[in-house]
Amino acid sequence: MTSDIEYKAESLLTECGALRVPVPLDTVIHHLTLTAQARPLAETSGVLVVENGRGMIGYNVNHSRVRQRFTIAHEIGHFVMHASDNQQQRLFVDRSTMFKRNESSSAGDDLQEIQANQFAAALLMPEKLIREEIASSRFDLDDEEDVSNLAKRFNVSAAAMTFRLKNLGLFQG
Repeated sequence: MTSDIEYKAESLLTECGALRVPVPLDTVIHHLTLTAQARPLAETSGVLVVENGRGMIGYNVNHSRVRQRFTIAHEIGHFVMHASDNQQQRLFVDRSTMFKRNESSSAGDDLQEIQANQFAAALLMPEKLIREEIASSRFDLDDEEDVSNLAKRFNVSAAAMTFRLKNLGLFQG
């Protein structure tokens, strides 16, 4: 399942010409004919409303830019994997912070949330580009500063990058 998600994310980036560092989410949004708007959302990270195959993403204006990018990528994941072929009206609401969208997804109970998180990580930090960056810049993955610099290159949080590196088997720490 994870390799399928990785494939879908990289294929989407290639298809819309966005397979570069940092991934230009506006290009992906435009390619999918989605709209995205920053709004004050209180306890909510993001929402995706889909109707008649079209989607609108709302993301929390009060969150950091790297958090907003992860939220947008997460909602794109819902659209690509869970809603784009479905012509019914759909609503996805994601509450909480970091990678744990809600207690169900962090406990491994909500497959759609887990998949959307995996898609977001693969979309923002494609394995191919991470490996290229590490090889070209000689990053020391045991050095927190190097991991932080890699995160800055991809415009994601250091925590997200560390999590991604661990999931790709590139970092043990």
